[in-house]
Amino acid sequence: MKVDQAVSTYVVYKQSLGMRFATEARTLKSFSKSVGNVDLDRIGSRQVRVFLDGNGPMTRFWHRKFSALKGFYRFCLARGYCHQLPLPNTVAKCPQTFTAYIYSEDEIKRLLEAAAGRVRCNICASTSRTLLLLLYASGLRISETLNLDIADVDLEDGLLHIRETKFYKTRLVPTGMDLTKVLREYALLRCKRSPVGPDAPFLLTRRGKRPSRAGAEEAFKQIREQAGVRRTDGARYQPRLHDLRHSFALARLVRWYREGADVQRLLPQLATYLGHVHITGTQRYLAMTPELLQQASLRFERFTFGGADHA
Repeated sequence: MKVDQAVSTYVVYKQSLGMRFATEARTLKSFSKSVGNVDLDRIGSRQVRVFLDGNGPMTRFWHRKFSALKGFYRFCLARGYCHQLPLPNTVAKCPQTFTAYIYSEDEIKRLLEAAAGRVRCNICASTSRTLLLLLYASGLRISETLNLDIADVDLEDGLLHIRETKFYKTRLVPTGMDLTKVLREYALLRCKRSPVGPDAPFLLTRRGKRPSRAGAEEAFKQIREQAGVRRTDGARYQPRLHDLRHSFALARLVRWYREGADVQRLLPQLATYLGHVHITGTQRYLAMTPELLQQASLRFERFTFGGADHA
């Protein structure tokens, strides 16, 4: 069987089981393009290795590609589409786990000030600022924010209607008074520039279209550079737009510690708010920063010593 046909058959099968399978499908289509639309049995281990290694430094994406190919070839072998497994016997060592960047309040202010300036891209200042505030103040995923329609933003009750996102879940996300005020101000501006039907996008580009993720990432890159926000820990990646979601989750956890709340009981609520199916998905967002460690240490001391002074 040809690679293209096998990939299509496999993707349809996975999606028929209720899986979105979008990332894996892109990976396998990229593999097909890399090796050419040849018979599966003509693909050797060297071609597979070239695809896995790519051109850049080793990242965790190597393992994602390997996992996608492993599932694909198992599927094909079981159905007789191919008769050999050209995957490497030795799996590359997993690189250090990526650490999200947690923005300080000062950095958020600098980003918002930079967003209000001139950015040479298709996203205007008002949209850039609203996007940053939505991500930081609500903890939404980037795709959820960009996919908001007019009908999804309830300015009366201060609610965002997030529809069928990553795990086919629909949820309501409340917005505080400050964020609701920002959204109202932006809604007035965007209504002067573009139609306001319920299915119209809430966030707009300069051309009155829905912003793409690539466009939002490019705008943020320019904003971040203008604001002078950068990593100094030697990490390969600079602060990302998605890290605003991490910062939101961590800020909420620190606030709970400060308030003396039962954090373990509240974590499942945070998971639901963020749209996670399992609490383990939320735990990835809770990086141990000095502030969080300090609050956790204070909580431990109060629990151990009952708040009394000690040497």
